[in-house]
Amino acid sequence: MKKLSIGLRLTLRYVLIFAVAQALFGAGMWLILRHNLYRMANASLTAQVDDMKNFLAAQKKNATIAKLQEEVSEAYLIEHSGDYLQLSDVGGESIYRSHFLQQHPLPLDAGRQPPDSFEDLVLGGRPFRFIYESFVVNGRTYSLQTGVPTDDVVRTLTVIRRALLMFAPIVLLIAAAMGYVLSRRALSPVDRLTKTAQSISGENLRERLETLSTGDELQRLSDTLNGMLDRIEGGVQRITQFTADASHELRTPIALMRTEAELALRRPRTDAEYRDALQHILLEAERSTFLLEQLLSLARADSGREAISIRPMNLTETVADVAAGWRQVATIRDMQFSEQLEGAPLVIPGDESAIRRVINILLDNAFKYTTPQGHVRLSLQRADGRARIAVSDSGIGIEKTDQEKIFERFYRVDKARSREMGGAGLGLSIAQWIVVQHHGTISLESEVGKGSTFRVELPLDANSPNVIVGPDGLELEMAEGSRQVWAIARSYNRGHEDGKSDAS
Repeated sequence: MKKLSIGLRLTLRYVLIFAVAQALFGAGMWLILRHNLYRMANASLTAQVDDMKNFLAAQKKNATIAKLQEEVSEAYLIEHSGDYLQLSDVGGESIYRSHFLQQHPLPLDAGRQPPDSFEDLVLGGRPFRFIYESFVVNGRTYSLQTGVPTDDVVRTLTVIRRALLMFAPIVLLIAAAMGYVLSRRALSPVDRLTKTAQSISGENLRERLETLSTGDELQRLSDTLNGMLDRIEGGVQRITQFTADASHELRTPIALMRTEAELALRRPRTDAEYRDALQHILLEAERSTFLLEQLLSLARADSGREAISIRPMNLTETVADVAAGWRQVATIRDMQFSEQLEGAPLVIPGDESAIRRVINILLDNAFKYTTPQGHVRLSLQRADGRARIAVSDSGIGIEKTDQEKIFERFYRVDKARSREMGGAGLGLSIAQWIVVQHHGTISLESEVGKGSTFRVELPLDANSPNVIVGPDGLELEMAEGSRQVWAIARSYNRGHEDGKSDAS
């Protein structure tokens, strides 16, 4: 079953609400009018009762029933107020009864109504409103019934009710038409947005929805959808670029391995020549394997499947361990390598293998782009409640325009030397992702010809650290109650003692 459109559903709901409101308003107005009309009739009846009381009070106290009948008849036969009046004493003896009530007697239970009560009756085909009241005047109890015709009241209420019932459907139809027009006009931007959105596909992601200036929910919807399209376009462009770059990077080593193998098989060669060809093929295979591992890491990171195991770790110990491995590299490449590490262990929540990877990536880049006799420095220190790792080099430096793109995938500053260096432009992207996962920041400062400095800042352990005293009174900050803390302290103490023994 096809659902109704939003515009039609809004119109129906608007009509329903308007109909309920109209019905409540009409019924309320009719009831208010009825109440006021009958209140006027009640006031007239009350006034007649007061007149009768005053009249009887003016009579003699010892007047007989016959005398009262004579006086009341003489006074009320010629007055209009006596047309629907009857008066009797407490014994039921009639004092006065109008000609109309003689012809159309009141119902037998009329006199049984509570005192000061009103009742609507139909006598002789006409509507009346009567009041029943008992009162005492000059020591005698009287029972009075008097009424007024309510033809005008009933006629007025009938006319009003018919008018409401007649004009209500007309007004409702007009309201429905106006509601439909207004809803269509209000939703017309949605139709335009829908048509534009239906025309957008992977081939024309640059198109955008109509920019509205209504200042309402539709404008916020349009801006939100355009922002979403911007993100989708950026994501598709990154995927396309990533695929193209990955294909290019993988095609080159495969082409080289194929060429090397074809040349080796074209004619008989010596063992040394075959070995040399296999070494070239092995080198390209290793480069391809490394590239595939990086691509897989980025793919897992993008899909959220890359595992980061966060636990308290001694960053000082990890940095020192990584630095020890690069000292030999510096010796082989004839470079100067120095390190400046925080004396006390810095405990951070992190994944030790991932942090090692970040430091190795930064040091690898520093050594790649620093000429022999150059200098690379690794430092670790506490700064503003965070652990700061800095890798500086005296290499070629990076242009300002390149610094903004240095963390993009497959972006390489020196494209001419990238093949020789063995890099694919993925290392810094991986490093940035790892740092972000640790709620840290990575930044770059560089000047062409003077070198570059990469800084990584990581939050320290969220637990409030304690201070314990190590050898020679050195204060070490440790997280309270943590097993890793005491392991770090023991490691530090052993290292300090080994250092003293070596010095001696």
